[in-house]
Amino acid sequence: MDPIASGHAAALWVGLNLLLLLILSGLVVRLRQKHKIALGDGGIPELARAVRTFGNAAEYVPTGMVALAVLAIVQSPALAIHIVGLLLFAGRLIHGVGLFNTGGASIPRALGMVLTWVGYLFAAVALLFYAIA
Repeated sequence: MDPIASGHAAALWVGLNLLLLLILSGLVVRLRQKHKIALGDGGIPELARAVRTFGNAAEYVPTGMVALAVLAIVQSPALAIHIVGLLLFAGRLIHGVGLFNTGGASIPRALGMVLTWVGYLFAAVALLFYAIA
């Protein structure tokens, strides 16, 4: 395996997920400024959705980024890292769009969760494989 390719693949997806977190955080800040709310959501549904959108990403993305980094450390194939990275990023992006646009159940929210979980599962299986191989 090419350790440089693995590291570059992980760097791509970690970087994209960091940008996603930054954008979601910026949406919260923009809405807090717009509604002059310093803490919490002020009972404003749009702000509550933005806070939860960021919160959900902040709950799932860091663990995914750790998985990507460890996959690179154990020199898994770059393709495996790209699969995990794409599933995590697409899952969090799609989920975020669905949650930001509606507070209720939606196809994008469900699809985003499934993609995230599949990414987690793929990463877990790959990491366990490298742990015992």
